[in-house]
Amino acid sequence: MAKQITRTLFFVFALLVATFAVQAQPFKAGTARRDVTPREPVPMWGYGARHDKLSEGTLDPLYADALVIQAGDKKLAIVGLDLGRSPAEASLQRIRQRIKAEAGIEHSFIAGSHTHHSPVLELADEPGKGKGRFDAALRYYREMETAIIAAILEADKKLKPAKMAVGSVQLEGFNRNRHTKLTPKPSDRELPVLRFDDQSGKPLAILVNFTAHPTMIQAMILKFSADYVGAMKSEIEKATGAHAIFMQGASGDQSVNEGPNKGYQAFGQALGKEVVKLAMNLTTQDVAQPSLQVREERFKFSPRVDLSNPMVRGMYEKAFFPELIPNYIDEYADGVRPRLTVALLNNEIALVGASGEFFSNHSIRLKERARVKQVFFLGYCNGYHQYFPTIEAVAEGGYGADNQVSPAAVGAGEQMMNTALAWIYQMLGKIKQ
Repeated sequence: MAKQITRTLFFVFALLVATFAVQAQPFKAGTARRDVTPREPVPMWGYGARHDKLSEGTLDPLYADALVIQAGDKKLAIVGLDLGRSPAEASLQRIRQRIKAEAGIEHSFIAGSHTHHSPVLELADEPGKGKGRFDAALRYYREMETAIIAAILEADKKLKPAKMAVGSVQLEGFNRNRHTKLTPKPSDRELPVLRFDDQSGKPLAILVNFTAHPTMIQAMILKFSADYVGAMKSEIEKATGAHAIFMQGASGDQSVNEGPNKGYQAFGQALGKEVVKLAMNLTTQDVAQPSLQVREERFKFSPRVDLSNPMVRGMYEKAFFPELIPNYIDEYADGVRPRLTVALLNNEIALVGASGEFFSNHSIRLKERARVKQVFFLGYCNGYHQYFPTIEAVAEGGYGADNQVSPAAVGAGEQMMNTALAWIYQMLGKIKQ
């Protein structure tokens, strides 16, 4: 009898210890910001018609906004950049190596907002690829890397216990499909947000995911700007006191729909007000069982354009500028190799990052099929491999679907989205790996 009581007590004690261990798993969040505006004139990203014209100052600063999340013993960095794309591969790897070594952060989504008033990021420190003519741009890359790393490391140091809430609305009138002539025209109108509060209920951070090209400033204005994204973040922060982090969606075929909000500042402020309305109506809660699962893979697709052909290369050099094209040739020497990153947070929120300009039907269909509480689709993330149109968009033709700006094989986007969906279900334990 005594032995039975002892065994029972031991079992109860073990159960209590296990329960306490689960409850004691930390869920934390921290944020930080760094200025990533070039300090010297450099070539500007986004519009081929500019060719190699140098920047002529700044309309508003460009920032790196870092959010670090700790779920149990794992950490995730989410970085929104007021840049046209995420850093090039060499820069990305240096950033990731530093944050892993110095903060134990193994996983990251580092993405550009896709503003077309930011610096070219593709040049390299080699003759004919940037060295000599564009040394200021090469100096900038190291400064940018240092700033992004500093933002992530500061956010990590500022980690504190956090509550969280997620929500979304369908936002009519803020974006439109710029590609298809067929109806209905697909547009991902979802505005999802993640809100983080400290334990007292004070807002810490609001992660915003929306889908529309930040191209509201005239191309020949050679000044840096975050476009509507900067005005949106300022509006959110003024109204809530929280740090706003913006992540662009699948905006390959999505433009801003100005409506009554003329100009990038007015549009950004109007979008910011919608974010505030949504976020401040959410009720944050403690995360009972924090968890984080992440998978990442680089794909390999046959290219649809032959950059080794001198005539093709000459066409691109004329359309852009000569030093830029050899860097794309290097990037695609082993095929087009986009990166897919998928995270499942707390077993209910999926973040899907893809290194290109995905057409909106990719994100719409993924969200329809992924049976989780919320999907965040993050474009221009962890690399940049140009446009990923849907198969039917390629069949229709037009800018963004043609091989001049969409080098990956037809169906590449669908393959990556199917992989993302399978990974989500594997992480949920509904499909065996």
